[in-house]
Amino acid sequence: MAPERSRPPTKAAQREATRQALILEARRQFAERGYAGVSLAEIVDGVGVTKGALYHLFPGKEALFREVVCQLHAEVAERIGSTATEADHWTQLVLGCEMFLRASTEPGIQQIMLIDAPAVLGWDAWRQLDASTSMQQLDEIIRALIDEGVVPEQPVPPLVHLLSGAMNEAALWLAHSDDRERDLADVMAALTRLLESLRT
Repeated sequence: MAPERSRPPTKAAQREATRQALILEARRQFAERGYAGVSLAEIVDGVGVTKGALYHLFPGKEALFREVVCQLHAEVAERIGSTATEADHWTQLVLGCEMFLRASTEPGIQQIMLIDAPAVLGWDAWRQLDASTSMQQLDEIIRALIDEGVVPEQPVPPLVHLLSGAMNEAALWLAHSDDRERDLADVMAALTRLLESLRT
């Protein structure tokens, strides 16, 4: 009996494969040289497709960059969400904050997510992406801690914005550190003391 021939990929599958390849290549180049240092011609050359194929999937360079940023936000959020899932909520909060700082200051992420994204996409758009991922996680864990009586009853949004702003500012500072591990340890020590002040 002759082996069954595998079916060729559908046009939709080919389109999605090309889309993901462009996002991956764009992410690599944006991380290495920054948004301003990368051209669409270099991205399509890296994938081996035409500019027409790219424009069929993305309106332009900014739209492609936005998709890269969205994926990075989702990846960081997933890493935070997988941290210490069996631990109590307080431990999840502390370790989740550390994971955010570690992930967002990795060289391949910080250039795109912290340095270029606010400038390219605009502050409001960048904040919306942050609000739908890491800020939402922070909101959920703070509410859980209030429900458990670990943190006093209080309005949650102001606290979430204060903590998120502090961590984003710390991440931006760490992005320019000449000794990331040392400065990350110092940031986490200060952040832990700050978080401890929230306990009842």
